[in-house]
Amino acid sequence: MAAGQPSRELATVLAATRFADLDAATVDHTERAVLDWLGSALAGSTEVPAAIAHTVARGFGDSSEATMFAGGRASAAAAAFANGVAAHILELDDIHKTSTVHGGAPIISAALAVAERECATGERFLTGVAVGYEAAFRIGEAVNPSHYRFWHPTGTVATFGAAAAAGSILGLTSEQMLHALGSAGTQAAGLWEFNADGAMSKHLHPGKAAMNGVIAADLARAGFTGASRILGGERGFFRAMCEVADSSRITAGLPAIGKIRENGYKLHACCGHTHSAIDLAIALRTRAGLSDGDAAAVESIEIDTYGPGHEIVRESRPRTPYQAKFSLAYCVAVALLEGRAGLEQFSGDRFGVSGVQPPDLAALVARTRVRVAADLTRKYPAAWPARLTLTLRDGARLQDASDYPRGTPENPIDRRVLETKFSALVGDRFGVEFAARSLAAASQLASRSNVSETFGAVFSVVPRELAV
Repeated sequence: MAAGQPSRELATVLAATRFADLDAATVDHTERAVLDWLGSALAGSTEVPAAIAHTVARGFGDSSEATMFAGGRASAAAAAFANGVAAHILELDDIHKTSTVHGGAPIISAALAVAERECATGERFLTGVAVGYEAAFRIGEAVNPSHYRFWHPTGTVATFGAAAAAGSILGLTSEQMLHALGSAGTQAAGLWEFNADGAMSKHLHPGKAAMNGVIAADLARAGFTGASRILGGERGFFRAMCEVADSSRITAGLPAIGKIRENGYKLHACCGHTHSAIDLAIALRTRAGLSDGDAAAVESIEIDTYGPGHEIVRESRPRTPYQAKFSLAYCVAVALLEGRAGLEQFSGDRFGVSGVQPPDLAALVARTRVRVAADLTRKYPAAWPARLTLTLRDGARLQDASDYPRGTPENPIDRRVLETKFSALVGDRFGVEFAARSLAAASQLASRSNVSETFGAVFSVVPRELAV
């Protein structure tokens, strides 16, 4: 294949895909992704970064094209931005292992905003989502793992996914889709430096990716051109954003669309690189017969992990909830001590300038050691492995290992778990009635004749907490 042609071949398939081309499993996983995204977006809309983004988005101009989950309506681009920010804040949004992309926040935020504006059917909306995930996952796999050293794929490669989703819903031709991808790629950005400060930039990345995807697709429909060799060109995405790209990842298996079936779902409210170890901690807690408050019974915790993940979650002395979400030591210690790593385990009152505040938890974090293991690093990114060794004061030594956290295709959960997660997230903030209406809106989407009416009905009665 000639250099640069992956962009065109991918664009051709993305533009040609229709709902009838999606198999039942792909449709099911697309609906799951929408459900999971909606829960994170609604719950995240109450957080401070989302409120700031919402205020700024309203300043983009007066429009009623699409829903903003913090309340009110805005242009499609502005709504995609605000909802994309909100969906990524709680660290409970979906994740794909080999591309390291959180697909929902940027891609579905863009897709719903455009689908509402265009009064698209549920089938058209779901097709756009599936197409968007396909583009993002394929491009992410092509540039990883070296891309991940400096670049946050949810801000970079997901910009392509957002443009593909929006372009599919708009019915772009293959040539227009190629231009949309070109304009998306030249806007793709998102550097990891935010992690040094715990800055809100992490939430900005999916919001901007969603917004830029909408802009790229709208421009392409209007006749605006983009780089036709954005992926493989001499000064294109591959050359600029990774050490060595595997362009075969872009086209392998096309024209079949179904990468969304590889999507993973998070059950812990923290960075995905901690999840395999958290699952092990919860299992060893049960095996050891530990209860809440049994920190003194634990002599030490030893965690083996993989190098690229450790770079993100190596914080050993978290002083804020945000830092704790990226602290493998804290996440494992709190899961072992309390049996969970939910939102309550990252509440503000647990942290201060001196670090973790509860004395027993702070002491357990101090007795936790994290190592990078070469054999585990070799398994990444196909696996996100961890080994855990728990030594008790009575001399007992318990060990366990896992390559895949719960929620990944290799360690799957069923839809009921996602529905329970959704109801808890949304119900805790807005009440069970609103949670039930929102859950119903995210169900049986393929049968909806107008996505705008479906979601408009949900938000016609807005809870006080969402009102602006």
